[in-house]
Amino acid sequence: MIKWLFSLVDIIILNSTYVVSMLLCGGKMAMNIRLVWLLLNLSYVIVAYFRSDIHDRRVLYADHVAMHALRSVGLHAAIFLSIITFLGIILPLKGLVLFYSLFAVAMVLWWFTSRKVIKLYRNHGFNYRNIIIVGQGGSTHRFVEEVGGDLGYGYRILAIFSNGECDFPRYHHGSIDEVEDFVHNNSVDELYCAVPDSNNGITPKLLRIAEDHAIDFYYVPQLGPTVTRNFSLLTFGNVPVMAVMPHPSQNPFNRFIKRSLDLVVSMVVLALFPFILIPVAIAIKATSPGPIFYRQKRTGYRGKEFWCYKFRTMEANETSDNQHTTRMDPRVTRVGRILRHYSIDELPQVFNVFKGDMSIVGPRPHMVQHTEMYRDLIDKYMLRHVIKPGITGWAQVCGYRGDIDELWKMEKRVECDVWYTENWNFMLDIKIILLTVYKAFKGDQNAY
Repeated sequence: MIKWLFSLVDIIILNSTYVVSMLLCGGKMAMNIRLVWLLLNLSYVIVAYFRSDIHDRRVLYADHVAMHALRSVGLHAAIFLSIITFLGIILPLKGLVLFYSLFAVAMVLWWFTSRKVIKLYRNHGFNYRNIIIVGQGGSTHRFVEEVGGDLGYGYRILAIFSNGECDFPRYHHGSIDEVEDFVHNNSVDELYCAVPDSNNGITPKLLRIAEDHAIDFYYVPQLGPTVTRNFSLLTFGNVPVMAVMPHPSQNPFNRFIKRSLDLVVSMVVLALFPFILIPVAIAIKATSPGPIFYRQKRTGYRGKEFWCYKFRTMEANETSDNQHTTRMDPRVTRVGRILRHYSIDELPQVFNVFKGDMSIVGPRPHMVQHTEMYRDLIDKYMLRHVIKPGITGWAQVCGYRGDIDELWKMEKRVECDVWYTENWNFMLDIKIILLTVYKAFKGDQNAY
């Protein structure tokens, strides 16, 4: 019922925003045309048909929710406006512009709210799916952590089956031979198979068990932790083929959207920059000798080097180009420590953004020497350079910043950076910007 209840609210929002828009723009006459009301709602029925699974999806991140909502509004506009234009129905232009503006905002807010409501509902033990997982190894381990790590997804793991030791003692464990008896004696909704298809015919056997007991069957491919890109499934005759989806940055329209966001944000910040520069410059010059700004060669888009600008936060030294900053680093000045804590030292990089060397959001640019070192130590390290580096990034808002005294810390950053390059969308950038602003006001303990 949840899907239909949420869709009903969609319809209510559609009609409410239309009424408000027409009343505010003097379109009372348009509200008396019954055919318009019919077409308005019929257009959304068509949209709901093509996007009917949106309220069924259990795993959907906030940026994707916003994108789906905006696409639904855009699709409705294309259908509704095409029909009324074809029929010669004239509606106030101002009313239509206001209507779709309000409709877009209301739908994004409602879909955010509905996701929160359903996650809260599931956290209390309702609307869940009973699942079992068959397999062991890296893919199984990552899948269990993802599914079991958030009750809001609405999955209840009943058991994990494998022919080896189980890494999750909190779940019931059995051998693969026990799957059929378990399914027969328990209410299971979904079966996830993370066993290689060539493994002694286990996959066909599990598929038959799922079919015999009317259970949804899902296959978890055996992929490494750094393979995070989306795939599309193709078939050549009876042979399934997984095609890697291209990076979002390869789409010219996506590049245009991202560059437009960079220019808008950088120009706004540059307009306000003097109000920040004057007090910061006075503080830097008053507490330590040396220039206000500091520049350093960093690795940028496609491995191209560029000069990256920052407010100077250290005393003059000869190690800044090859040594990471550590906690309580003696090179950092008193003012510099404050600037770093609130990420103010990164603000001059808006000049790099305006020039086109950087983006507002993207993988943080590394020193050239560190790029040469880590490219040989970390798998897929250079994939983080398929888009422009950023002032802030997904790794930073996820907490991966600060000292890199162990290799795994850089590996986690690279993992986040690669995920970002492969899953970029406009709303994800907005989300990262908002989280960055929040962390800047709050102060980051890992920024030093």
